[in-house]
This record gives sequence, structure tokens and C-alpha cells, in this order.
Amino acid sequence: MEQNQLKTIVEHFAVGGTISQIKPLGEGLINDTFKVITAEATEPDYVLQRVNHNVFPDVDMVMRNIDAVTSHIRKKLEAAGEDDIERKVLRFIPSKSDGKLYVVIDGQYWRLMVFIPNAITKQAVDADSSRDAGRAFGRFQAMLADIPIQLGETIKDFHNMEYRLSQLREIVACDPVGRVAEPQVQCLLQEIDARAEEMCKAERMGREGKLPKRVCHCDTKVNNMMFNDKGEVLCVIDLDTVMPNFIFSDYGDFLRTAANFVAEDNADMSAVGFNMEIFKAFTEGYLASARSFLLPVEIENLPYAAALFPYMQCVRFLWDYLSGDKYWKCQYPEHNFVRANNQFHLLKSVESHYPEMQAFIQQCLNS
Repeated sequence: MEQNQLKTIVEHFAVGGTISQIKPLGEGLINDTFKVITAEATEPDYVLQRVNHNVFPDVDMVMRNIDAVTSHIRKKLEAAGEDDIERKVLRFIPSKSDGKLYVVIDGQYWRLMVFIPNAITKQAVDADSSRDAGRAFGRFQAMLADIPIQLGETIKDFHNMEYRLSQLREIVACDPVGRVAEPQVQCLLQEIDARAEEMCKAERMGREGKLPKRVCHCDTKVNNMMFNDKGEVLCVIDLDTVMPNFIFSDYGDFLRTAANFVAEDNADMSAVGFNMEIFKAFTEGYLASARSFLLPVEIENLPYAAALFPYMQCVRFLWDYLSGDKYWKCQYPEHNFVRANNQFHLLKSVESHYPEMQAFIQQCLNS
């Protein structure tokens, strides 16, 4: 977009300072992001984002969730007497017209937040960054464990295993592109079905009142944290997916991506495996921050959470393969099946480490 168009959008918000430049920021796959640079040294810079309302159809709910979460965290930090709070929690700028944290212009949804200076994100996944991630996301959950309002579900059934299996079964029944009969598909379907009851136990325990839903981030990646120049975590970012969920979402989804020895579409299944060094580092950090509020049933099912997310992603990739590859971009015809098979092999590796995982969790609790 042209500078003048972007400046006009920014002027809908209650900003301070004079806008001198607006330029693209980052490489986000969902939202378009720009850095808004102000001329005055006394005024902050800003981050302008166009929210993808195809992914997040209820942008008003997204922003109400974010407002509730950031306000609650800010109050916790103030009560604890922490310094540098402006760099430890995101601050969104209200619109001039109605005070909402977004504006709608020509059918597009825009928001503006204060840019956090002297902060970086990390891309590398190693033991240190995984421990930082565990500590940061555990603290994020801990600070929100007593939030007084019910958040909305920004992506319905996002991590609902029963729903994901129902999607797969529906596509198997109609077989729109004739792939169900392929021998490798049949083998994978049998493996999925054999684990279905176990993998849906979170939903069952939730209905039985044994497992609570809490405020979760639901997109726990290393690059969704900001670090200061000393390498310390400042805050958790990218809050669009913050919503009620089982804590397994934040724990298991991080390990699914971070603890696989290879990328999720690596076709060499002998290279796929669960990295216990990453598991131990993330778990150590997570329990250090989150054990204060976690129930015993949540802690004892952390190994299940580590298995749940490769299983869920296997189901989703296979569903897309059988659907005709309509959701994820593919470089070749079998790409989604390779992804599904990769995640199944990761699942098997996780299962083989169950005793070691349980022992390490107990070790963390005893230390």
C-alpha cells in the first residue's frame, strides 16, 4: 500500500507524534504488519496490522480478548512493582471515533499497538530458547489463571480432537478425490483409529468436570516472545489465538514443532524423532512457572499432551490430503501425505519416550 494510504489509516487512531515513515515489518503469514516511525524522540513508534478476518472472522472478539488479557497482565505487573512495564505487555491504541482497539476501512480490519524498542525475537530452537519459552508461556498462563471474565473462542474447535476426527471421518466417507483406497492411506487410517479413544480423553475429562479450560496462547512458538538485549524474555506476543483451552494446547503444540529433529514435511521418516533435550528444557521452564496453579491431572497428562499434537496434526494433514489439498499449500501431489506420515512417526517416537518423560516430570516436581 502507498504511504499516504497507510498514514490515513494510522490517523484513525489516537496516536501521539508526527508520522515520518511507514515500512513493512516482519514476515507474518497471516496478518500484514508495518512499522510506523514517528519524528519526535519523545513519542513512541507503532506497529500497524491488518488483521486477516478470513482466519479470524470475529475481529471484535479477538480484540476484546486481547484487551482483557493485556489489561489483566498489566495490573499484575503493576501490583508486583515491576519496572519497564511498557516493554513487558503489549499496549494497543484506541480509535478516535469509538474507542475500540481496531478500525474498519473499506472492509479491512486494522489495529495499532506501541512498538517495543530494543527488543528482538528469536528463530532458533535450542535448549536455552526452549527453556525460555516454557518459562514465558507458563508465566503467561499463571498470570491469567484468575482472569475474571470468560474469553471468546476466536477459532472454533481449533484444538478439539473430537472435531478434527469427525472432519477426517466425513472426508473418508465421501472420498472426493479418490485417495482413500491408497494402501498407505489405509494403513495410516488404521493407526489413527487405534488411538482415537485415547487421544480424545481431554474432551471427555472436560465434560466430566475433571479437566478445566484455562486461558491459553494456542500458538506457542519461539518467535512469539520478545527478548531484551540481555536475552531475557520481555513478553509474549501474537495474541490473536488467545482463548479458553486445555493447557495441553500450549504445552503440546510447542513440542510438536520444536522437538521434532526435522521439519514437519521432511520425507525421510528415519530422521523423524522426538528430541528429549528440547522436551526437558521446555518442561523444566514450563513447570517452574506454571506448577503453582496446575492441577495434578494436568501435570500427569503432560506426556499425553506431547503425543496429542503430532496425532492431531497427522489427522489434519491427512484430512487435507483426502480433501484434495485445499488448506495447506503443496509443492507436489503427495506433500500433505508426507506431512501426515511425518507427524505419525513423531507420535510413535513420543510414545516410545513416555516412561522417560514421566520420570523427568516427577524429577522437576521434586526439585
